[in-house]
This record gives sequence, C-alpha cells and structure tokens, in this order.
Amino acid sequence: MFPFLALLDSEHVDEELLLAVSRVAPVITSRSTPESTIRYLLVEDSTSTDVNKIITLLDNGADKAIVPLSLAKSLLGTVPAHRLLLLLDVANVSAVSDSVRNAVSGVLLKTSASSGFGPDVDLVHSVSRFFVGAEVHVLAPDLPTPSIIRKLAAIGASVVIPFSQLTLGSTSQKMISIIDAFLAPIVSDRSDGLFPTVISSDPHGKRSLGLVYSSCESVAESIRTGKGVYHSRKHGLWRKGETSGATQDVVRIRVDCDTDALEFSVVQHGAGFCHLNRASCFGDLDGLAALEHTLASRLVDAPEGSYTRRLFKDEELLRAKIMEEADELCRAKTKEEVAFEAADLIYFTVARCVAAGVSVKDIERSLDKKAMKISRRPGTAKQQWMFKTEPQKVELFKAEAPRASSTPSGKVLLDRNGPIQMRTVDISAVTPEDRAKLLKRPVLRSDEMIAKVKPIVDSVRARGDSALCELTAKFDKAQLDTPLLLPPFYPLAPEAQHLDPAVRDAIDAAYSNVYKFHAAQIDGAPLVVETMPGVTCTRFARPIARVGLYVPGGTAVLPSTALMLGVPAQVAGCEKIVMATPPRADGSISPEVLYVAHKVGAHAILRAGGAQAVAALAYGTETVPKVDKIFGPGNQWVTAAKMLVQNDTDAMVSIDMPAGPSEVLVIADDTCNPAFVAADLLSQAEHGIDSQVVLVASSLPETVLAKVEEEVDKQAHALGRVDIVRESVAKSLIVKTQGPEVAMEFSNDYAPEHLILHLRDAPAWVDHVKNAGSVFVGSYSPESCGDYASGTNHTLPTNGYARQFSGVNTQSFQKHITSQEVTMDGLQTLGPIVVTLADCEGLQAHANAVRIRLGM
Repeated sequence: MFPFLALLDSEHVDEELLLAVSRVAPVITSRSTPESTIRYLLVEDSTSTDVNKIITLLDNGADKAIVPLSLAKSLLGTVPAHRLLLLLDVANVSAVSDSVRNAVSGVLLKTSASSGFGPDVDLVHSVSRFFVGAEVHVLAPDLPTPSIIRKLAAIGASVVIPFSQLTLGSTSQKMISIIDAFLAPIVSDRSDGLFPTVISSDPHGKRSLGLVYSSCESVAESIRTGKGVYHSRKHGLWRKGETSGATQDVVRIRVDCDTDALEFSVVQHGAGFCHLNRASCFGDLDGLAALEHTLASRLVDAPEGSYTRRLFKDEELLRAKIMEEADELCRAKTKEEVAFEAADLIYFTVARCVAAGVSVKDIERSLDKKAMKISRRPGTAKQQWMFKTEPQKVELFKAEAPRASSTPSGKVLLDRNGPIQMRTVDISAVTPEDRAKLLKRPVLRSDEMIAKVKPIVDSVRARGDSALCELTAKFDKAQLDTPLLLPPFYPLAPEAQHLDPAVRDAIDAAYSNVYKFHAAQIDGAPLVVETMPGVTCTRFARPIARVGLYVPGGTAVLPSTALMLGVPAQVAGCEKIVMATPPRADGSISPEVLYVAHKVGAHAILRAGGAQAVAALAYGTETVPKVDKIFGPGNQWVTAAKMLVQNDTDAMVSIDMPAGPSEVLVIADDTCNPAFVAADLLSQAEHGIDSQVVLVASSLPETVLAKVEEEVDKQAHALGRVDIVRESVAKSLIVKTQGPEVAMEFSNDYAPEHLILHLRDAPAWVDHVKNAGSVFVGSYSPESCGDYASGTNHTLPTNGYARQFSGVNTQSFQKHITSQEVTMDGLQTLGPIVVTLADCEGLQAHANAVRIRLGM
C-alpha cells in the first residue's frame, strides 16, 4: 500500500523532490515523469477530453486514469477496472450506480475542510463502506497532518498531497515532509521500534535478496538519497556498500498490508547483497537472471573460437539459431518438448539481447507496457510467416560455401566438412566502389564499446583497489587480497620456479635481439642547429617517466608482448614501468611473464586485465601507480578503455595507438614456395575469427595459386585451432593483380599490420613500401620471427592505421623537448622580425618582450 499519493500541481517541480516522491508514492499527473514512477492520469474536464485520448495515454504507460463519473460511463467495458479510478465530490457519491462502482478499482474523493485540520475522517469512512474492497484516496484543500494520514490509513484510505505542500525538509505549518507523510501510518511491533525490511532485486523480477531492519532515520536517508540505508541492530545506521562497494539504488519503498514491515526494491551493485559475495542471502540467481548473468560474463571472457564467442560475433549464425529454435518450438507436441524447445529459444534470444546490450529488465519493461495496452492488435501475422504448407526446417551450414566471390561484400556460409578456402577477386575486374570495400576492415563500433566500458572505468576511478579486486573476481575468477605484485619477480617468486629452462633460454636470446635493435634507436645526442648567427635551436629527448604496459594473458601465455613493450621502456630509461596482465584463476602470473618483468626491470605487475586494468593505470589507485602513457594490444574492451581514458583530460594519459584484429598481407609471385605462403597466411588466421588475411597474387600462375590453396587447406586441418582458422580464412581474400607494381599499390592502400614479400629480388621492393606496420622480406622471413625474436617490435598498427602510425619503438617511450638560446647580437637580428610578426597578429605583449630588451 501507499500512505499517500502526490498531485503534480505545477509545471515546475524540483527534480530531486520528484525523484524522492517517486520512490514512495504514485504521482498524479498529466506530464512525463521518471521511468520508475507509478503514474496516475488525472482527467477533470469531461467535456473537452476525448475517450480515445485517455486510452492512448493508458496504452503509453499511465498506470491508472482518474476520471469524472460521466467519462467513467463511456469507458466501462473498454478499460479494465484495475486501470480506472473515479473522481468524485463527496456530495455526488449517491449518483454512482452499482455497475459503475464495480467497473472501477477505487475513488478519489474531493472533500471540504474540517476545522482546518484536513478531511472529515468520519465522512470518508462512510464513503469507503460504499466502495468496499476498493481504493479510497482523499484530496482536501487543507494541509494534511501525520495524524490525519494515520487515521485515514486506519480505515483503508490514503491522502492526496499536492507537490506544492511537499518538502524534503522538515514539516511546517505550510509544508509536510515526504518522510513524515510516508512514515505516519507505519507502526513497529518490535520493542526496539525497528521495521523488518525485505530487500528485493528490481532487475531480477523482485527476487528476494535478504532480510534487514529499518529505522525512521534510515528510511528518511534512503528516501532523500535514493541509496540503500538500513539499521544494524549492533552498529546503528548502516549505509549498504559504504565500505564494500556493494551499494544499492532504491527504486521503490513499499509498506506491507499490516503497516509494520517494508519492502525495498533496489538495483544491487558490486559482488551482491550477501556478505558472502553472493547475489542473495538465499542462494545464487536462477532462471532468466542466472542465464543473463552467465551470458553477460561470456560476452566478456568467452575464448576466441568458442561456440559462445561465435554466437556473439556472427550475427548470421545467431539469427539462424533463433530461427531454428523458433521453428522447433512450433513443431513441439508434448508438454516436455514444448518446455525443452522454449528453453532453447529463450537461451538464444537472451544471447541476442546481451549482445545488443539489452537486459532482462528491459524485456520486462517492454512486456509490462504490452500488458498495459488497452488497444489490441489485429490478429494477423506478417505474410512471410503465413505458410500454406509445412515450412522447411532451418538448417545451419548446409549450403556449400562458394569457392570464390565476385564481390567483396558477399556473405559466406561455411561448410564444416568442406575444404578451407579463401575468396578470390581479380582486381582488374572490380569497380572502384568494390575496390574500396576490399580495403575496409570489419566495422569497429567504438561508440558502443566505449559506452560499455565506461561504467567499469568509472568504478575503478571512484573505488580504486576495491573495484579492481571485484572486477578481477568477476571476469578472471581470481580472488585477490591486493591487485599489485612487487619485485622480486624472479627467481624468488613461487611461480617462477616452474619456468621451463628451454623457455628461459629462448627468452634470453629474444631479449638480446630485441634489446640490440631498440638500443640502436635511442635518440641520445641533442640536435643542435644555429638557424642564424646568435640563434641556436636544440631538440633533445627525455624518457616518459611512468609507463603502463598491457600484456594480454589469463589462460594464454604471452611473454613476447611483455618483451616487446618492456625492452624499449627499459632502453629509453623510463623511471617507472608497470605491467598489467590478467591473473590466472589462482591469482598467479605465468612464470614466463614474471621472468620477462625481471629482465626488463619492471617496478610492479598489476594483476588485472580488461578495461579495469586500463582505468587503474590511467587514474591510479591506492596501490597502483598512475602512468603517463599506456602501451599494448588487447581485445575490444581494452581498446575502448584506452580510447576513453586518452580523451579524458582528468586522466592526463596518452596511448600508443588504436588496435584491432591481427592482419597480414602477403605479396607472392611465381618464385614463391606455396607451402611457405600458406604457412604465413595461417600464422595470422589462427589469432581469431576476425583476423584479416590477404594474399595478393602478383601475376601468379593458376597452377601455383591452386597449390597455395591446397596447402592452406592441408595445413589448416593439421592445426589445433582449425575451427577458428576455418572462419577467418572463409572471410579472407586472394587478390589477383598484374605484376608487382599493381600489387604494391594495393598493399599501400590497404596499409597492413604485417607485409610479407615473396617476390623475385624482394629487397628491391622494400623501397616501394609506403604504408605497413612491419615488412618481412623474402621467403625465409616468416612473420613469426618478428613476433618473437628477430629484434623488431610486434606491437604494430592495425585496421589501416599504418597510414598514420608507426609500430611501438624506443622513441615511443621518449618525448622530445626543444630549446633555443639567443645571444644579444642574435636578438639584434631576430628581434625586429619577431616584433613585426607580433604586431601583425595584434599581440602587443609579445612584441614588447623584444622591444624592452632592444630599447625599441
């Protein structure tokens, strides 16, 4: 029940007051209100209001309509009784027939004053006997007192209070506090005066989270702030989540039918309501809530190539599964079959919703709106679903994949049992529009991803280590006491004892090569130029003081990325090197990464991944040092977080470059070894189903091209990640060109991350490269060498950014400062030039800084 209703009697209402009222009472209004508001539509003028308009407003979300008697008669049989309230003056109660009384859910009575102390309670009581079992609400011209509210509640009625008489402050002669109005009828049956309070989860169908106690003081603070505040019998006022971070947003506070207990409907944040870090004190989530939670987690951390990851990434696959399951549900006969097929359909439907950022609560809101519709749809279906004969059951992957596609935009269906093949395009036969499509990568929906990572970043920024540990437990399933690991990393760290000596030796050799190449890049000696006599300009380099190195990890082991980022930071002389990498489930870091951290002199390892790690590096926490620049590859969550913090002036942090799926472009002519070419293509195709793999065939004979395709199929089937390779190769391209010049032109337009030259006299063609992250020259230069140990860096621009960005190098970890020194004689010559230009721009003080020195 509600102790009172609030009448919105002004166009201008304080939003804070409106939100507070919406938590505890329905609002009578004709204007829009916050989404969670229980809204009653008040119609006072029966002559100018169209019945269809009332129905439309009810269709659009108004919970009830309060209408005069004449309008109520027109709505009988059209609007359900539970959606109608009768607007009556007390004097007109006798005019209400039994048919009208039975067709409404209650009445709003307008009464006259009674001695200046509110409505005549006895009169209201007599009216309520006529509307037995129905709602009775009373609007009087006088300010109601808590005493009047209690008396009305005792007879099953509630008062209507205009917003102009409500306040979040204290009750006075002209205003009544929302808190006093709400608490007026509530009476505790406990000796300590506390109210038993059930906490329910608003997003999870009002599932009970736990039982607590409330006091008048705690309820008052919850109404004012919208946060879950309760009363601990041991410690007094208890602001839920104040220390743990598991805060609550209050959606609604209700009073039970005996007015001695409360229900708080909340949105729970953090690990959950229970002190055991569970969603509920009564056990884990189940049903749709559990399914939504599971799929939301898998959206973040499902392994590349897994079925769930493919469902989220491949819209056509997910669509086919939904259609398949809908068809099977329609065919089901028995009760068990219907339940089974309905569950399958719901699973894929929720997967579709999670992928689109739609929650089960969003679905429930939509269902609630549909349930509230007064108007009904015509009972028809779209023509495409009106089968006269039994429809064909939807089959996935039963159509043979085309061997070649004449346009780059064609969708390819996969034959799971067929050969693993690329699409082929002859560049001379495509239109300029199709050529432009060949150069495009999959669309990266950066705005959508940034919106998804922002709550994670904001949480870490606001709550520091507490949020980091919660998010690591959620995403990496690792329980951490502290997110930061400090030296020594090797050999004293327990995990380091498990390092394979052969791997250690390989890391040592790779480190030596990478160090040599990056040490040669150091910008050491200053650049000094005398631009005119007496004017000396200098440029000198300084290391970026604090750098964060993101090393993808978790189930994978990527010491190579730690090397590629750590070595140039070490060579550049950065004062603080902080690595960030997702921990394993037991909270440990792989011994290979620990060893590299030891080799490069890292100052700390942040045991966290994803957007939360990026946020910690950008803003710092209680234990994690803030850095000045963040480096390293990662998934779309990491990339979006890097882009977000880079654009936040409060973070004062830069990033190395935008990142995307891994890429390789191979240019091959008739001198190529088909097995080598195929191996190079597959080395990138195995990264993920969104990897970009392109073979540019430079006047390659069909027989040689056929051998390359045979090798791709043969070698792919021998790989453990064949399912991933099958999908990435099916989206990959063979581009036929006439000669190496045309091939190189296409490559420069494509701007690949990795460019491999299987060409006659390959070194001579390096001069023709304009856009590429890294070039691999000749048939014995596989891309794998650059990935691990040749000495070049493997952190490279993708997605065509090689047109503007370089790969990570030593100078990425340096900044360049310029200086100038002007002698007195030099200023005699340079000064008049400066004065002339400053005067031209109207900057008098600039000119004066020279004039005062020269006595001009």
